[in-house]
Amino acid sequence: MERLDSPREPQAARRSITVLGATGSIGCNTLDLVARHRERFAVEALTGNRNVERLAAQARAVGAKLAVTADESQYGALKAALSGSGVEVAAGADAVIAAAERPTDWVMAAIVGAAGLKPTLAAARRGAIIGLANKECLVSAGSLMMAEITRCGATLIPVDSEHSAIFQVFDFANANTVERITLTASGGPFRSRDLAQMASVTPAEAVAHPNWDMGAKISVDSATMMNKGLELIEAFHLFPVRGEQIEIVVHPQSVIHSLVTYIDGSVLAQLGCPDMRTPIAVALAWPHRMVTPAARLRLADIGQLTFEEPDEIKFPALRLAREALQAGGAATAVLNAANEVAVHHFLAGAIGFLEIPAVVEETLAICERGAATTLDEILAIDGEARRCAGMIVETARVRRASLAFG
Repeated sequence: MERLDSPREPQAARRSITVLGATGSIGCNTLDLVARHRERFAVEALTGNRNVERLAAQARAVGAKLAVTADESQYGALKAALSGSGVEVAAGADAVIAAAERPTDWVMAAIVGAAGLKPTLAAARRGAIIGLANKECLVSAGSLMMAEITRCGATLIPVDSEHSAIFQVFDFANANTVERITLTASGGPFRSRDLAQMASVTPAEAVAHPNWDMGAKISVDSATMMNKGLELIEAFHLFPVRGEQIEIVVHPQSVIHSLVTYIDGSVLAQLGCPDMRTPIAVALAWPHRMVTPAARLRLADIGQLTFEEPDEIKFPALRLAREALQAGGAATAVLNAANEVAVHHFLAGAIGFLEIPAVVEETLAICERGAATTLDEILAIDGEARRCAGMIVETARVRRASLAFG
């Protein structure tokens, strides 16, 4: 028997890839791994939004064939930044979809928000392997997305650390032996604050996550725990379990990323230091493994792992997400759209931190959320929910202004 003195990566064929949302946190971490393993990956296309300087630098660094900015007004700037590089340049929403349609083996779906729906569906419809980091694809359009994945023979690999953890320990061949899955939550930066203290939370405080380096919107979702509600909905679509089989537990150290409990009482968990490059690498190299620079977990150094039940009084987003999932239809699309609008206005200073879930709840109460079976229907409901949420925010602003002036 051959003795292995040091770990070695399995040999795998070179994989062609596209990164949708290259300039965001997930996209940057993906390209960091690609740059460390140039022999394993050939980059076909990168897409970004307005940060054309970063997009151009990334395209040059990894030798991408195509760079796309979703913002048509930035086409000239991107063209200039890539002058002489040989990298093809395009701009606009249709160009992002066209990038997703290019014939690559693997696509990172990391565009934040509903803007990621059409490109991700385009990748699914050509049968690609998709690393999914866009929550909206499953929260707003889960039934449609999973049906297209199945119909077109695509492969969906979750990139969220929690879903990646479940993916790694879930026995898909014997799903009937799974009793429940448990999503862990850090609890965010305000876990130990009371409601009175949370009322005065500022955007700067909300985006400062204690464990993870994430974008502003996702960090606010973590602070309200809406991210865990959205992940509950995603888990329902990703794994063959019922909604009542999914539970959430607060685990402040973010070492255990999620757990699967089996009918014999066995509980399998995936652990690791909080570094998004680990779950990204799981998806990027699947079905193989690849070396990452993530810090290695030393339990003796941590000393203690703690757990607690989430407080749904302080964090009503968890209740709202579970209720939306139970309601069915397009309720989860309304939930997601309203949350995006509320977080946007919070970051702009227009509403307070505790008003975020309040706006979501009121939108769910007044907005149409019937069945939606096509992407156009889902996007129409998404748009109407955004209009309703914006109206709620504006009404609250006018009311506050009226009170301030007596």
